Formats: sequence, structure tokens, C-alpha cells
Amino acid sequence: MVAGMVTGALAAAVLAAGGGGAGGTAQSYAQSYWVRAAATFSPPMAFVASPAMTYDMKLVPAAASITVDQRGDGKSMTVGLSVEGLAPGHAYGAHVHQKPCGADPEAAGGHYQHVVDPKQATAANEVWLDLTTDATGKGAVAVRKAWGLRAGEAGSVVIHDAPGGAGKRVGCLTVPFQSVSSAS
Repeated sequence: MVAGMVTGALAAAVLAAGGGGAGGTAQSYAQSYWVRAAATFSPPMAFVASPAMTYDMKLVPAAASITVDQRGDGKSMTVGLSVEGLAPGHAYGAHVHQKPCGADPEAAGGHYQHVVDPKQATAANEVWLDLTTDATGKGAVAVRKAWGLRAGEAGSVVIHDAPGGAGKRVGCLTVPFQSVSSAS
């Protein structure tokens, strides 16, 4: 029973994506999904833990916020990132990473790759969410891919200090990404 596996905020997200309500079927759950993760950044050793961690208080201040949305239909997906309260006018890199965030910035592992190949560390093969914040520290970006994520291989969005394929890790949000196998 697909509906029994969907819980909490994810249930509301799946329903909002057209997967439920009058006339909704288990099949419609499998074809359309929406995941949203949102949090306020805090340092890794903060008294109150957060799924969003800052590793650089100048670029990603504590109390700044982040939201990641993933929408898909089992064949393609869109991943969106929005932030508030970051350093104003700064260009950031951001990518989907393999593992959840941890106290050590490297805990999130490497970039998720559609075709696993270190020679293909490109925006076409990965989920790059580079953005530049406005004068108030807000920014948003969305990227559409003609593919979805594999189960258990994507766990976070890491914010880097500069756009492009690499850079110092300055923030991280653990995200319960939906995979192609669980959406089909």
C-alpha cells in the first residue's frame, strides 16, 4: 500500500503534487512526487541540532534559512534551492551530495553523479544549483534534469563558497530525496 508508506510533511507534499485526494490512486503516487526540506542554519555543535549546518558564519550565518524542493514524475525531476540571510551579493556554488550532512563538512561525501565518472564532474552530469544572493542575502535557483536520483545515493545539498564544480563547503542541508526506483 503506497499511501501507507508516505508520512508527515512528505504526505502533504505528495498530495499537493496531485497524488491523492478524490480519485487519486496508488499509481498516481508512484508517478508524481514532491519533497521539501527547509531549515535554519546552525553550527554543527549547536545546543539545538538542525538538519542545516553552517561551516562558515560569514558566508552562511546562523539563523539564515534554506529550502530545497524536489519534484518529479519518475522520468525527470526539478530540484530547487532558495536561501535567505546569506552574505549579500555573494556568488555560491551548490550541489546535491551523496550523503547526509555531518559536523565535518566532508561527511556529505562527493557530488551525486547521474553517470558515475570522476571525469564527468559537470553541470550536465550532476545537480548544480549555483546562485548569487541579492542585497538582502536572498537567492533562488531551480534545475531540471531528464533523469532522477538512484535510491540511497543522494542525501544533502552542500553550499560552496564559489560557483562551479568545487569550492570550500560553507553550509549543508540534509534532504530526504526521492529516488527513481521508489517513484516508479
